[in-house]
Amino acid sequence: MTQSKEMGSGSESSQTSIMHIPNEHLYLVFEKLETNFDKQSFGLSCHRFLDIENSSRKCLELGCLPVSHRCPDTCKHLSSSILDRLLNRFRQLELLCLSKCIKVSDSGLTKLQIYGSKLHTLYLDECNGITRTGFSYVASGCPSLAVVSLSQCYIGDDELEILTKSCKSLKEVNLSFCPNITDLGILSLNQNCRQLRALKISWCKQISGVNFQGCSPTLACFEADDCAIQSKGFNGILSGAGLEYLSLAYPQEAIEGLAAIGLGFARNLKILNFWKCDFVTNDVVISISKGCPMLQEWNLSGCIKISISGWHSIGSECHNLERLHAFRCPELCDTGLLYLGNGCKRLSVLYVSSYYSSVTSSGLQYFKTIREDVEIIAAGRKQVINPVWAFTT
Repeated sequence: MTQSKEMGSGSESSQTSIMHIPNEHLYLVFEKLETNFDKQSFGLSCHRFLDIENSSRKCLELGCLPVSHRCPDTCKHLSSSILDRLLNRFRQLELLCLSKCIKVSDSGLTKLQIYGSKLHTLYLDECNGITRTGFSYVASGCPSLAVVSLSQCYIGDDELEILTKSCKSLKEVNLSFCPNITDLGILSLNQNCRQLRALKISWCKQISGVNFQGCSPTLACFEADDCAIQSKGFNGILSGAGLEYLSLAYPQEAIEGLAAIGLGFARNLKILNFWKCDFVTNDVVISISKGCPMLQEWNLSGCIKISISGWHSIGSECHNLERLHAFRCPELCDTGLLYLGNGCKRLSVLYVSSYYSSVTSSGLQYFKTIREDVEIIAAGRKQVINPVWAFTT
């Protein structure tokens, strides 16, 4: 690029190259580009523009995000040496996904100590080549980390303590299927991360929950599917009084103290998943119906002990309920269905089938007549539909 310039009475030609344009001006140009095609074209123009593009990149997805069903080939073939070069190239990352990149080891995370200061979200699901050393790199280099997903990792209590002591701004943590995490690891998380909003510990068999006592009042979303949570631990989970979403599906043994949900600590609860909790009794349902006025979705599918008094309490107390899962509930009868139809004025979706309950075809048809606004789905859902505020992943 050239520019002619007259100076004084004479004229002379001065050459101005792209190298004379300040970086801040080039960043302004890059930020104005709207499409990925334009941004890629910008980077292909020259090495200087490519450096601007690289340093402006905020997101790098080399692995498979948890919500994805198909994973790119990069998951299988990404090595630590390649990752090291990529992190050296993209130095302003805010999100890094390495889920299912099974070849990545500690050495691949070394550059995070230098360039990880802006990293906000990190996915390391199934990255079992990462040890205590690798987690120390993350801890020392990523103080702004807010979301970390470690599902199916071999992370233990020591590694979790290293992470939580340095990354105290953690707001969302996924530890599902981490067999080495115990109550000691939860203690570190509870003591160090007082802004925690969402936590998954599903299928963590060694967590009883005893160290949840005094948990952060910001904890709004909690998943503990198929966990051996004890009564004391369950009370600790409720102690923060901020829960809006709670999932306790697939329990292998009875969870004591569920009635405590309705005793005042969970008045903000909006979504509750009891899928296949066959030990849930009418007393539990009545307590929750009365004590959780904000409840919008309740999964009771597979709860075989709920009878007429339980369904009556839901109909008379759950005025904000919009979605009710009552699939495979053998004690639900026409009278119980009528209680729901006459009482739950905001109900819009009901999962129920006359084949798996005591509801008759005529009873179901009558319900449809009085509640034309309710969609009947003759199937069961294992999971509730997470709203956008529940888990960012």
